[in-house]
Amino acid sequence: MPTHRPAIASHTTSSLIARYQRVRAQSMHLVAGLQAEDCQVQSMPDASPLKWHLAHTSWFFEEFVLGARADYTPLQPGWSFLFNSYYQAVGPMHARASRGLLTRPTLADVFAYRAAVDERIVHAIERELDEQLADVIELGVQHEQQHQELMLTDILHAFSVNPWEPVFRARVQSLSRAAEVPLAFVPGYEGIVEIGAPEDGFAFDSEHPRHLSLLHPHAIANRPVNNQEFREFVRAGGYSDASLWLSEGWSTVQREGWQRPMYWSDDLETAFTLGGRIPIDPLAPVCHVSFFEADAYARWAGKRLPTEMEWEALAVQS
Repeated sequence: MPTHRPAIASHTTSSLIARYQRVRAQSMHLVAGLQAEDCQVQSMPDASPLKWHLAHTSWFFEEFVLGARADYTPLQPGWSFLFNSYYQAVGPMHARASRGLLTRPTLADVFAYRAAVDERIVHAIERELDEQLADVIELGVQHEQQHQELMLTDILHAFSVNPWEPVFRARVQSLSRAAEVPLAFVPGYEGIVEIGAPEDGFAFDSEHPRHLSLLHPHAIANRPVNNQEFREFVRAGGYSDASLWLSEGWSTVQREGWQRPMYWSDDLETAFTLGGRIPIDPLAPVCHVSFFEADAYARWAGKRLPTEMEWEALAVQS
């Protein structure tokens, strides 16, 4: 089973059911209005079909909550192989890069599977809620919320490679433009600081234990790099200057043909989004850039990226 630190806050039966149902409903809301073909496509090996996300998050609850009972019989024998992901102790799994080839089970089958799992999970909470069960449910809810983020990034990429550039959700109203914030540098914390998740509340294993770290004098920008600043880097030839890039990053630039942030147009004026293609807001934070691109920009600007410890100390203690 995946590891994490338990949530210390207590749950009532009604509150836990409400939280569970709210998060599960959000996943279904994300695919509302999409077609089966939209939920089947896998546009690159690092992405997954939306259908797979919906099934995998349901399998997670079935495997680690319902399956904890010795006498439990799986709803769909064999689905664990299809929808397991990284949990080596559970058993073998279908190759990640081939998830888009799983035309069966159908999307309707997956919807029915989700409903059956939901019914049994709610019944389990009503029948046998204790601290351990509440803890595993919370882990599953957090896990599903992670996959909701992945569902959005994966459908964005899938729609971006379609020449029609389909719109995932039409914008009800145009987004307000970002406000201009003059760039300044804030002194960071130095000396010995505590980082890591605090003892109360939920945390994944990668966020703890809380520990001490030594920070040297440094300063951190008061805001993220914006689109206009990164556009200047692109126009200045940042993607063609090997001296700005880490070795692996430069190899990736050459291999993948990177020339600008993902989803930006050739003229650097528009970006493809879940709401369709829109003009780039010059003052909004740049996004859809890799660590290598961020590192190269920082070097071009005469700076460096903050370390995880520097960033966390400032963000938490500010």
